[in-house]
Amino acid sequence: MKKNRYIVILVILLAVVALVLVFTNSSNTFRRSMSDFAVADTSTVTKIFMSDKNNNSVKLTRTQTGNWVLNDAYPALKFNIDMMLKTMSDIQVKAPVAVAAYNTIVKHLAVNGVKVEVYQVVYRIDFLGLRWFPHEKLTKVYYIGGATPDNQANYALMENSEEPYVIYLPGLRGFVTPRYSTIEKYWRDLTVFRTNIEEIRTVKFDVPDNPDYSFEVALDKGRLKSFISLSDNKPMPDLDTLKVLNFLSGFRSLNFEAFLNDMDKHTRDSVLSSHPFIIITLTDTLNKTWVVKTYHKPNLFGQKDYQGRILPYDPDRLYAMVNDGKDFVLIQYFSFNKILRPKPYFKKGFKSPEEKPEGAF
Repeated sequence: MKKNRYIVILVILLAVVALVLVFTNSSNTFRRSMSDFAVADTSTVTKIFMSDKNNNSVKLTRTQTGNWVLNDAYPALKFNIDMMLKTMSDIQVKAPVAVAAYNTIVKHLAVNGVKVEVYQVVYRIDFLGLRWFPHEKLTKVYYIGGATPDNQANYALMENSEEPYVIYLPGLRGFVTPRYSTIEKYWRDLTVFRTNIEEIRTVKFDVPDNPDYSFEVALDKGRLKSFISLSDNKPMPDLDTLKVLNFLSGFRSLNFEAFLNDMDKHTRDSVLSSHPFIIITLTDTLNKTWVVKTYHKPNLFGQKDYQGRILPYDPDRLYAMVNDGKDFVLIQYFSFNKILRPKPYFKKGFKSPEEKPEGAF
């Protein structure tokens, strides 16, 4: 009887200890979660939603193919996505906000903070290496504020927490606020063309003010089928096929420099009412078509040509309409010169700048 009593007492004591440990661990886990801004495994992140008090918001969603989509409408810029995921993975807490600054920082976060929601794939059963029943779950919600006075860290606050923290990114001399942008254009992909030669069916190069520079190239399974002058619908004599192939390879990866959709409306309308400089139409083997209309940009800085004459247009950049005419953008000759080639360029023997037709690119 006495032995059984000792066993009962021992069991009760062990139960009490277990309960204390459970509650202590839960409390520690809770406190830790209130300062745990980092995402341990960004490969499981499926969606990131960010918003601010100015009604700006962005939703970044990972597709089944691993690509990212912005606001369910546009391809997202891979470089910025990768930088965001790297930031989420490496971000660390430096210290709680000082008591003296507490009220100021909390008010700042409430008014100016960016709300960040992170969704990940988690498993309903995740035990001893067994992972069953995956599903998407909202795993973190926090607010990113402005920079600390030394501009080397940020203020941040977990949702449902009353204690803000100073967070930083090891190795970064600066703060991470710009990486949590809620402005859509920051996340937009800048691609104009991303088509390999074997995916091209036709490329039409149209110079409205000079039809003699215009042509159309047709391919068949990546091989040159025809090169036709648009002015007379005849094949180009003495065609340099190597130049044509180099021209076509230029469509593999071309990006514009910047969005200009928010340009002054009067200035933009003035540009678009002028004659396009060059219109490039690419159709791929799946019959998808891209049309890019380019426009001269005024020479605002008085640049001169190699003979010392002031150029009428900017020698470095062009305006362009892309994405089915939805976006007004800026492009660089440095990137696009490989496909801005007039018809005479493809004639054998055409090589020196002095031999270029007047007005060539």
